[in-house]
Amino acid sequence: MQLVLASSSPYRKALLERLCLPFVCANPDIDEQPRPNEKGPALAARLALEKARALVPRFPDALIIGSDQVCVRGNNLTGKPGTRAAAQAQLEASSGRWVEFHTAVVLLDARSGRHRSAQDLYRIKFRRLSTQEIAAYLDREQPYDCAGSFKAEGLGISLFEHMEGRDFHSLIGLPLISLCHLLREAGVNPLIATAPAAR
Repeated sequence: MQLVLASSSPYRKALLERLCLPFVCANPDIDEQPRPNEKGPALAARLALEKARALVPRFPDALIIGSDQVCVRGNNLTGKPGTRAAAQAQLEASSGRWVEFHTAVVLLDARSGRHRSAQDLYRIKFRRLSTQEIAAYLDREQPYDCAGSFKAEGLGISLFEHMEGRDFHSLIGLPLISLCHLLREAGVNPLIATAPAAR
């Protein structure tokens, strides 16, 4: 068996490397637009599963990891900004407020079609940010491919007043504690088991 990460994200790749298991990455290339009235947790769960399923034709004998993160501020879904102007607007809207990050992870056995899943919630309280602070942060990290417009593993940590959650890794995009549990259920223990061989 092969272990496959259904993602082109360098952040998820770097997180999975921490488990010291051989794996390959592949881009699932799915439509990530939310459905009408779809809530954050449901969107994250659906997209994580769709990403894993999208790779079954290419990796029919693999264990496939799918993951997705949705940022929610109030009742609004907040995606990746893409541009500096959008990132500035996101950070201005988050200033002084709580923001939730729903991160879902799926482990799909391509041979049987069966999957296991989990979801983590991480909450961030932003400091009250000045326009100068936001501009300086964007100059230094340019987090335009990150939901919520920050990199918590970098200078983005300076934007926060308080953090609440089970697994800090979920904030970066892959809940490793939950993933380890799913892997052990599938017979892959990162500590003692022989990992699926990468091709």
